[in-house]
Amino acid sequence: MSTMTGDEWRRPGPTPEQQRIDVYGGLTVTVLALFSLTLARSTGTFLLGPPPSGPEQVFWTVAVTLPLVWRRRFPATVMLVVAATFIGSQARSAPEVQLSAWALFAALYTLGAWGRDRHTARRLRVGVIAVMFVWLGIYHAVSYGSIPEDAFSDAVGPVPPLLAAIITTVLANVLIFGFAYFVGETAWLAARRQHELQQQAEQLRRSQVEARERAVVGERVRIARELHDVVAHHVSVMGVQASACRRVFDRDPAKARTALSSIEETARTAVDELRRMLGVLRASDNAPAAPEQDRPAALEQVAAVVDRAREAGLRATLGVYGERPPLPESVSQAAYRTVQEAITNTLKHATGATMLDVRIRYLVQELEVDVTDDGRATRPANVDGLGLIGMRERVGAHGGVLEAGPRAGGGWRVRARFPVAVTAEHPA
Repeated sequence: MSTMTGDEWRRPGPTPEQQRIDVYGGLTVTVLALFSLTLARSTGTFLLGPPPSGPEQVFWTVAVTLPLVWRRRFPATVMLVVAATFIGSQARSAPEVQLSAWALFAALYTLGAWGRDRHTARRLRVGVIAVMFVWLGIYHAVSYGSIPEDAFSDAVGPVPPLLAAIITTVLANVLIFGFAYFVGETAWLAARRQHELQQQAEQLRRSQVEARERAVVGERVRIARELHDVVAHHVSVMGVQASACRRVFDRDPAKARTALSSIEETARTAVDELRRMLGVLRASDNAPAAPEQDRPAALEQVAAVVDRAREAGLRATLGVYGERPPLPESVSQAAYRTVQEAITNTLKHATGATMLDVRIRYLVQELEVDVTDDGRATRPANVDGLGLIGMRERVGAHGGVLEAGPRAGGGWRVRARFPVAVTAEHPA
């Protein structure tokens, strides 16, 4: 996208359709100028004096008007050619002046509206206008001696007749040239503003496309995070229970049945959570998901997750400290998923883990969840793992801080802190 502004901007050249219009327009003006020449010769109206031969009159008429065919393709060249031939035609007293003057006006306007180099276009127009006034002065000086003595015999005004004629001619030319200059400049400014509007519209369109792409990516990340949190946790618990069932199936059928029951319950819970998650994802603004007033807050379900870890063979404990303030559901959900993922990692990756300690602390302006175990990691911490990425995204989305790594005394710790706004019911 172009960053040019002001005089640095260059107007694009004419389109093929505009070039065809110029050809038709230039030819039309030339034909009309020849018709005007015919009328002038027929009436004997030779305002500039005795005319040249007929072929020369035709030459000057065509030379002044025909260059308009290329006026938008080569505006500077056309301006110079039309100005030079216009002066030449007047110097030779060519009788056609109406369409020739219009051609000069059109060339001057076109250079202002379509000149690609603004500084050059301004200098050329000012220079041509100055030359035209110089020529006007020379013409009046040369023709002064040929004015008949009785040319102003009927004059009655207070201004000397010759001075009045000169002032009238100068004012008329000032209006004509000034209007051509002003209209050309206005047309160029309008084209530049149209270009800027098109740029802004294109930039807005690209921003909208990028916003939609970011929204799609964000939604995909959210879905992937939810699927990972729901599926990974419950499948990990079922894997541990299935392994325990296999080991005690022959020698202790009662424990095996207990493990199978736990697997069955975990599978039902996983299916319920998947259905709930898919219901939320499918809900739209006009068709919201079914209300869940009877469903407890997400953070209050941590106890069930700890119970499942206990059923998987860990000595799991849960401690809740402080008075629970009103929490946004999104913060409660993020904290719950962080605890769930930390317990899942313990079940999957902590070799020899026998203890799991989960603590939830409601501090003055902060919610802290802390999950520790005493196992040995089977591999180095994978900072690019989906679980850690998901936890960081959830915590970071709420302006929180996540710490995950080995403990000094052995084992692993995951600790997340979420800022909590202080309300009137819970002052600092």
